[in-house]
Amino acid sequence: MNRGHAFLLSLFAVFGVVVFVIVRPFLEYILLALVFAYVLLPLQNRLVAVFRPYTPGRRIAESVSAITLIVASLVAIVLPVLYVLTALREDLREISRGESSIQMAPIEAQLAEFTDATIDLEQPVILATDWLFTLFFGDVPGLIAMLLHVSLGVALVLFLVFYLLVDGSSLVTWLTEASPLEPAVSATLVAQIDRTTWGAVIGHAFAAVVQALIAGLGFYLVGIPNVVFWTIVMVILAFLPLIGVFIVWAPAAGYLYIVGETSSAIFLAAYGLVVVSFIDYYVRPIVIDKQARLNPAVILVGVFGGVYTLGFVGLFVGPILIGVLVAIIETFRTQYRMEESAAEPERTESGAVVESFDEVADESPQTTR
Repeated sequence: MNRGHAFLLSLFAVFGVVVFVIVRPFLEYILLALVFAYVLLPLQNRLVAVFRPYTPGRRIAESVSAITLIVASLVAIVLPVLYVLTALREDLREISRGESSIQMAPIEAQLAEFTDATIDLEQPVILATDWLFTLFFGDVPGLIAMLLHVSLGVALVLFLVFYLLVDGSSLVTWLTEASPLEPAVSATLVAQIDRTTWGAVIGHAFAAVVQALIAGLGFYLVGIPNVVFWTIVMVILAFLPLIGVFIVWAPAAGYLYIVGETSSAIFLAAYGLVVVSFIDYYVRPIVIDKQARLNPAVILVGVFGGVYTLGFVGLFVGPILIGVLVAIIETFRTQYRMEESAAEPERTESGAVVESFDEVADESPQTTR
């Protein structure tokens, strides 16, 4: 390595660290923007073809398409979130006023039977509800600071998604050309990352939504109130494989049993174990493994690690980063082992030639004599 290369690598390391320090407070939003842009890019290409005949240039068609997708995505995301927050706030208020539809008496009777002690759950539940209400909605200065940070992050996500949708293909092309790898290896790596990421994102999200909808249908059949609210909650929790939806339907089945609705409790438990769990054990591996080749256990590790490191965004980013690592390993395995296999006959042929010359050298003295 000459001085020029060493100097450039030093500059790259220094400015890479500086840029990371600058973007670190909004790293989760940057990663979220990359995920959104990646998911929306196929729709972007289709909408550009739709808008192109009605716009004076392709650039304008790309901009109109990107804005349309961003607005539609905001509506699709914001409305369910607002519904969940509103429903949660109203439920917490009802519980704090003692007006909840939850039957406390059967639960207290069951606990008293197991513990041989008189237990009053109403007051602790009210206190816990008041604490939750204050935590989520009572700390006005903290809530304003959080909303300010989230607003800046959302604005950053919107701008990044727009420019990634418009110039994302050019960015991928530039990164491929700037890569120090050979063009064939770079193309293979990009294809592997695309396949793995698509499987991790779309397969993971598809399985989560389907599982939550099926579980919500079970709630509707047994008469659980606020089915839409619990279904949306299960959509979020279903991103945790194996345990996500179980956190909701298992306590619901236990509650039905305690309050005396034994048949509904048995039905919901059997429905959850057989039908809902079927998604985790069969559908999710098929959908994800077909593209991403990731075991559900690996997905679970990525989700927990991502949530611990990046918060809510880690639900999506954690499995993707593991998928990218798998894609890099797979590219190395297929590409460079193929080169080694192709080089093996050459080594064999050269070895055979050397061996033949050795035989000639051994026989030549005998021929002379």
